[in-house]
Amino acid sequence: MPIYTLPSKVLKYTLIVILVLIQSAKAKAETQGKLSLKEVLRQAQKYDPWLSKSKNRQAALYEQSLASNVLPDPKLSVNLANLPTDTFEFNQEPMTQFKVGISQMLPRGDSLELKSKQFKTLSEQQPWLRENRKASVSLMAANLWLDAYKAQASIEILETNKGLFEQLTEVAEAGYGSSFGKVHQQDVIRAELELTRLEDKLFQLKQNQKVAITKLNEWIGSNDFYGQSENHLDIQTLNSTKVSSQLPKIKRLYPEKLLDLNSNIFNSTEVIEKVKLHPLLISIDKKIMVGDVGVELAKQAYKPEWGLSASYSYRDSAPSGMSRSDFFSVGVTVSLPLFSSTKQDSQVKSAVSNKEAMKDDKWLTLRNFLSNIEAETAKLQKLEERLALYQKSLLPQMSQQAEAALNAYSNDVSDFAEVVRARIAELDASLELLSIHTAKFKSIMQLNYYFIQNSEELLNAVEVLGDSNE
Repeated sequence: MPIYTLPSKVLKYTLIVILVLIQSAKAKAETQGKLSLKEVLRQAQKYDPWLSKSKNRQAALYEQSLASNVLPDPKLSVNLANLPTDTFEFNQEPMTQFKVGISQMLPRGDSLELKSKQFKTLSEQQPWLRENRKASVSLMAANLWLDAYKAQASIEILETNKGLFEQLTEVAEAGYGSSFGKVHQQDVIRAELELTRLEDKLFQLKQNQKVAITKLNEWIGSNDFYGQSENHLDIQTLNSTKVSSQLPKIKRLYPEKLLDLNSNIFNSTEVIEKVKLHPLLISIDKKIMVGDVGVELAKQAYKPEWGLSASYSYRDSAPSGMSRSDFFSVGVTVSLPLFSSTKQDSQVKSAVSNKEAMKDDKWLTLRNFLSNIEAETAKLQKLEERLALYQKSLLPQMSQQAEAALNAYSNDVSDFAEVVRARIAELDASLELLSIHTAKFKSIMQLNYYFIQNSEELLNAVEVLGDSNE
């Protein structure tokens, strides 16, 4: 073997050893995250100021329901009647009297009870709105957590491979500087370019991670100004914390056969019945109940409004000393809705239309849910197909291609550029597999949201420990 061939062989075998060591380090590298998805969801549900607003709103409506079921205050009247203007003597004229009266209005029909029922039903809507709010906030927080997880995991992959590309650049420069090497100038430039692009990608991913973590502040940041400083994540801790390095397991709350439905999901009775139990739809049912009461309340306008009155009139004795009798009066007033039937008819029609509009809101929401479920189901099916393709075929093939390119280069049957291209393709495939994982997790979370009956189900579906293959 000629001695001048040794530097080239040593160079190539050095490259092989570097690649093996980096791949081994990549397999053992593991970052311990501090911010788990379950903790994020728990904090997001606990410290949302909107929940306090809803509780205050519920308390206000309940108190209003109590206040609405009480008769209006009676009216007291005091009169000095028929006082003569010539002398202003109280006992001069027999019609002069001091009169004290009281009156009480009686509302139409059952209007008081119905108004009270309206406010009470509105107050009963608030817990369901809170459940939906907590679920919606959990979903938003989960998506932000997953964005941060994806960015963090991508950074780990790129930083692991950065050492490889740095070594590739050094090997290319050493090979180009050696008269024994097979590396050309364009190979050196290509290796340096790919390293620069990788560093730029790292900058972008770190920015994405910072944005995702910062946006989480809205949902799980400090709440001292709400007087809720106990057991929460402050902003300084949050900004300095990495998310967990592993995706948790997640239970699927939707029917198992959902992904196997070949027919239109709108025809699935099981799916529709489960979705109807969603807190948002239950809250709309409460609004419809309020509308029903509103129709009955409008019909009370056809009934008369009654009023009762009583008065006592005191008269002084005559100037001659003759005693005069005092007066006692009682009376009843009643409204006669004879000339305003158009008003009552219009009020009832308006109440009926409002109730029907609320029913339309429910069916629109249900149809939107079902449409989103169908779209998300189709998306999840394709994600699982792509995931299987990447795990079983594409990624192993990319790895084999990279190894084959390296072996071919070490045996002088391929050029250095092919080694770089193969490693870039393997890196891109790893990043795409990570994207598929997180997209699949988001789809499962979104589908779970449509099938919950309370927000705790969405929280309990996420397990603390698990693997990223679920």
